[in-house]
Amino acid sequence: MQKVKLPLTVDPIRAAQKRSDYNGYIVSELLERLNESTQSVNSDVDVTVSFDVDSQKLIVVHGKASVTVTLECQRCNEPFNHHYEVEFHFSPIRNPEQADELPEAYEPIEIDENGEINLLELIEDELIVELPQVAMHDEADCKVSSDNLVFGEIPSADERPNPFAVLESLKHSNKE
Repeated sequence: MQKVKLPLTVDPIRAAQKRSDYNGYIVSELLERLNESTQSVNSDVDVTVSFDVDSQKLIVVHGKASVTVTLECQRCNEPFNHHYEVEFHFSPIRNPEQADELPEAYEPIEIDENGEINLLELIEDELIVELPQVAMHDEADCKVSSDNLVFGEIPSADERPNPFAVLESLKHSNKE
């Protein structure tokens, strides 16, 4: 099956009634927020999205997206490529009150005034959330090993000077 550019917005109700499946990509230049969150986005995002109606008669949007980005290793400060994939399961809602009625398996996504969802924002949000909090190479690939992460030694309690020693000497000098 040929990969095509995905539409930026989709009517999820109409797509679910048709049981539409999209297999395509989003060009990396459109992912401004992901670009700001990383050093660079190195590939287009491969996306598969399916629209369906589940057994509870809820509209469901589910799929996968994968991308390669460049991150800065927080251990050695060198850039490295990070390829990752996200899975998502959404159910469109018209207002925030409907979110409480959804099963836990689905995340709510609001429909805009035209009855559509922004597929680009949905996928970009999922990719940003899935970025590692502390980006690091695999330890085998990193220039800095975890053994070198200790800076200096903490003296034991016996080696540290007592901060109240001065007060004790003043106390003895006042008695004389």
